[in-house]
Amino acid sequence: MNTSDGGSRMKYAWFVVALLMPVALLNYLDRQMLAAMKFSLMTDIPDIGSEANWGKILALFKWTYAFLSPVGGYLADRFSRRHVIALSLAIWSGVTWATGQATTYNELLWTRAIMGISEAFYLPAALALIADYHYGPTRSRAVGMHQMGIYAGVIVGGFSGYAADSPALGWRWMFEVCGLVGVAYAVPLFLMVKNSPVVEKLERHSPLSSLRELLTNRSFLLLVFYFTLPAMAGWIVRDWMPAILKAEFGIGQGKAGVSATLYWMIAAILAAFVGGYGADRWMQRTNRGRIYTSALGMVLIVIAMLGVGYSPRTGMLGVAIGFLILFGLGWGFFDTNNMPILCQITRPHLRATGYGIMNLVSISCGGLADMGFGILRDAQVPLMTIFGIFASVALFSIVLVLSIRPMATEPQA
Repeated sequence: MNTSDGGSRMKYAWFVVALLMPVALLNYLDRQMLAAMKFSLMTDIPDIGSEANWGKILALFKWTYAFLSPVGGYLADRFSRRHVIALSLAIWSGVTWATGQATTYNELLWTRAIMGISEAFYLPAALALIADYHYGPTRSRAVGMHQMGIYAGVIVGGFSGYAADSPALGWRWMFEVCGLVGVAYAVPLFLMVKNSPVVEKLERHSPLSSLRELLTNRSFLLLVFYFTLPAMAGWIVRDWMPAILKAEFGIGQGKAGVSATLYWMIAAILAAFVGGYGADRWMQRTNRGRIYTSALGMVLIVIAMLGVGYSPRTGMLGVAIGFLILFGLGWGFFDTNNMPILCQITRPHLRATGYGIMNLVSISCGGLADMGFGILRDAQVPLMTIFGIFASVALFSIVLVLSIRPMATEPQA
């Protein structure tokens, strides 16, 4: 690539996004498949036993993913985003295939733990690489396109309940096929994706100095907590909603998986496009444009959480789906702008590490949320009360994001 040619540089910048979208899809396809095929797994592996044990399976993945995210982020900042991304996909593929071979609760726990290791290295590196190539005018749109791959993965994963219910396929078949697809894509990905030559020239720092610079940055700390609080609600919707709809509305596993993912993910795809474009345009008027766009999305999330919790009282599945669509609209606005906001408050060589720390705090709390939700369900606490708690937490996060102060952080191209 000729870096002196602005047109060629921009074409390759969008090509990088296109290369990474399938990886994002696969990463989140695996996560959603587990939620959509819960009843098949619990039937086939009876020693899972309880809702609380299922919550532990979900939580162990998150905690492994969380604690290694800063490590993956630092390696991407310190050495090579390209190598970290390709290695992550290769490991993900092998572990996904191995998940389909699990026959006991402990084996499933181990595969989910190792899956957390592989995925911890992908997202911080991928979003940082996209930010490297997309400077201010296209950054939110580029991140939004990548997030569309994530949402598409959740949608496809939602349909996996039908495969699990099929005697000719089953839940193991889904994991095996996805693992083979990942292996096939890892090689061309490694050959075609390149690190940004501009960012590669920047001075690198030790882990301690990088950590010190981030943790003494007030705006970064505010972003960490802002990223964490609504993400707890997001994990509950992703991980538990198929089971909730099946139990509360008396529908099949396949329909529940689709109803819990398809509609709000389509809404999130639309919102990622609109929110990315709108945030980039808003940035032309004020450097807080992305912050305002994200805060607007959070308002929608709060309303949606209250509505989802109330919907079983109506007895109408359509009401639950309607509020999930509202949740998806808010999530797209929020999710599209997290890395772009991070880029406004940290230097390029700290962005993957910074996002890794954000994942550490957010997903650790997400694991607690999963376990807590399972415990509350076993205790028969009303859904309205549970979702009201998560909505209140998300409401507080709006204050946090509006307190962030952007600064000049971009290198000289």
